[in-house]
Amino acid sequence: MTPTQSISRLVGVLALLLFAACETAPPVQEMSDARQAITVAREAGAADLASTELAEAEKYLENAEERLDRQQYREARNAALEAKLRAQKALKLSEASKDSDGS
Repeated sequence: MTPTQSISRLVGVLALLLFAACETAPPVQEMSDARQAITVAREAGAADLASTELAEAEKYLENAEERLDRQQYREARNAALEAKLRAQKALKLSEASKDSDGS
């Protein structure tokens, strides 16, 4: 085996290990981000001003938590990311509603 082939094989193995690590690690940061985004939206009045969007965010977070419990980390990560996006939308809608009311 040539040195180039050895390096190429090593790079391939390292890439595979990196990919596997991403799929087997719990999405701790994503879960935290989603929870924090929901809290911020709730504090901004989303429960009253964007209740549908906030409920969707909470549903995605609940799904993420269930997936996390089952060690389905990729699905948990995706659901947590979606929860964060929905919470951010709820926050924006709440802020826009407050602005249009002059509050």
